[in-house]
Amino acid sequence: MTAIQEAPEAVTTEPTTVPATVLPSREPAPETPEQPRRVGGNTRSDVLALWGAGASGLSVALLLFGRIAPLSGALGFVVTAYLVFLVIYAVLVGLEHDGPAVRDRVMTVVLWSAAALLFTALVLVIGFTVWRGREALPHPNFFTQDMQNAGPLDPLTLGGIDHAILGTLIMIAIALVITVPLGVACAVYLNQIRGRFSRFVRTIVEAMTALPSIVAGLMIYATWILILGQQKSGLAAGFAITVMMLPIVIRAADVVLRLVPGNLTEAAEALGASRWRTVWHVVLPTARSGLATAVILGTARGIGETSPVLLTAGYNTGLNADPLHGPMVSLPLAVFTFVKSPEPAMIARAFGTAVVLMALVLVLFTIARVIGGRGPGQQTKRKARRAARASQRDAQRFAKLRSPALSLPFREASASAGTDPRTGENL
Repeated sequence: MTAIQEAPEAVTTEPTTVPATVLPSREPAPETPEQPRRVGGNTRSDVLALWGAGASGLSVALLLFGRIAPLSGALGFVVTAYLVFLVIYAVLVGLEHDGPAVRDRVMTVVLWSAAALLFTALVLVIGFTVWRGREALPHPNFFTQDMQNAGPLDPLTLGGIDHAILGTLIMIAIALVITVPLGVACAVYLNQIRGRFSRFVRTIVEAMTALPSIVAGLMIYATWILILGQQKSGLAAGFAITVMMLPIVIRAADVVLRLVPGNLTEAAEALGASRWRTVWHVVLPTARSGLATAVILGTARGIGETSPVLLTAGYNTGLNADPLHGPMVSLPLAVFTFVKSPEPAMIARAFGTAVVLMALVLVLFTIARVIGGRGPGQQTKRKARRAARASQRDAQRFAKLRSPALSLPFREASASAGTDPRTGENL
């Protein structure tokens, strides 16, 4: 038996092809232009988020105070609704913007809310005062008569506050005459002179800012009336009001003068100006509007004082135009006296006097704004015309000096003689 051996079949091995790895394209992606974040104005989404958050805060507060929690009280309701409103508003804004934008929107709402609250309080105070004084203000005798012949039971057609208006004007005029020069001079000393006692003076001024008004009245009463033996008068009340106004004016003027750029004073001194001329012609005109604001703040503090006037000026129901002799009354003191009476006519006079006091403060504020309201570099038309004429004269003078008709030998002879080549005057 023959064994037939078959040759094994040749195994052919073909090389396996590995798929090539496809790398991502390294071409740079087209850059999208950056969109700057809008920092001003409100878009439609902002308005919708604001109204939606307000409605949500109000609804949550109604649920908490009416259904879910046993809460009560109008103040708690308003605070809860406002806090929920802020939280929901922050969430809604965060859906479209990043963290800085959310903080910016929320703080804007908080600041606007605070401003609206303060404005509402101001309107309520002024409106309530005017409404309660509406009965006394329409009568002309309220502004032209005094209370010497009128009593608590007399109608509003008899008596007035002309003595209080005149007394307030006299007292505040005395205080302003003393306060404005002393306050501005002290502020200039603290900023421009800076002597060895400047820190001590600044500390005393800051301490006197919080001085109670009754202490100022007692000081003038003890020195002017008890020690010097003078009588109660409008002058003594003006001194007491000055003590209250002076630290306010100094402090505010000090802050304003600090804001004057130092390069202005350096340039003036580099041109050869003395310290006095630098202060008078550069520093004070630059800070004029701020100094007017300082005077307004001091006036608003002094014109509403009652206790110093009561201690130093006394009380008088008749008209007294002499600030050196006799008692004198002011508008705040008249309000204090009228409101103590339980009679409706006297209470109406008190609120009418308060309205007149607010109107007087507004008039003084307007006058101060007109006097010092122009900022640095702003000139009136008269000053602008005068400066233009001075510039024209300077241009003509320089043109004459450059004239070719003026020969060089004549110029040299004039210069050696020390005379002006055109006028012949000594230089």
